[in-house]
Amino acid sequence: MNWKNVLIITTVSLLPLSIMAQANILNAKKPQEIGIKTEAQIALDNDAPLEYGYVDDRDILWSKTIWEVIDLDERVNFPLYYPTDTIDIGTDRRSLYDVLIKNIKNGKLKDVYADSYFTDKREFNDLSATLQKIDTTDYGYEQINAGEALSPEYVMRRDLTAADIEEYHIKGIWYFDKRQGELKYRLLGIAPVAPDVNFIDDESIDQAENKVELFWVWYPDARQILHQAKVFNQRNSAQPISFDMLLNARRFGAIIYREDNVHGDREVNDYIADNALFQLLESNRIKEVIRDREQDMWAY
Repeated sequence: MNWKNVLIITTVSLLPLSIMAQANILNAKKPQEIGIKTEAQIALDNDAPLEYGYVDDRDILWSKTIWEVIDLDERVNFPLYYPTDTIDIGTDRRSLYDVLIKNIKNGKLKDVYADSYFTDKREFNDLSATLQKIDTTDYGYEQINAGEALSPEYVMRRDLTAADIEEYHIKGIWYFDKRQGELKYRLLGIAPVAPDVNFIDDESIDQAENKVELFWVWYPDARQILHQAKVFNQRNSAQPISFDMLLNARRFGAIIYREDNVHGDREVNDYIADNALFQLLESNRIKEVIRDREQDMWAY
């Protein structure tokens, strides 16, 4: 192998992986055509999320609803978190939070709620107090007290971004389908979790105890949107996967923090307080109960 071939291979290997994964890159005659599918590709494209099959209530032999937390500090969950800085990266790669917020803003994602029981619906304007903080500096108050007009430079605005998201809470149901004879999982909702925007920059407050659920999204309504948004595939950048595929396949690490129970669906830390080890053991116990349920169905 001569130096020319070595230089070519090195140059190609150093290209941004996001560019290599974009559509139509090998057929583009101009940089503006990268990522844009041709009319022929669109006509032949049958790309849609795999539809859920109908499940009759009589076929559900047993079910359990659980709430889980996805910690974005774990490496396996990085695809849900990155990229946080979108200045030097293509429009085809966005974090899950950016995808959700963008589609809530433009009205494509309508089923947004205040809690995980999906009873109190929210619009984007209703979320402004949760997603941003607007404050006035001391100099601004001096202007107001002096009867002067408030200058824009004395108004501080803090918006939550994808970099501020620390966790995702998900709600789903495990059920045993007696018609198909197997245990299945159905994701019902997902919520981004971040420190309270009103105290996010206050160093005197423990941010670990200051986390809030920003909003809950009814997941079946978001499937088409999340299917079109692609996740970077570290093993093969030419074959990115969608957020919908990643979440439905449970390609993430999560810990159960609540289950449906007689005590009003209380959380694990409500009856096991100030002991992270015992809370983790309780989460694993709930997982074992679900796993053993399927085995017990086949025990005679």
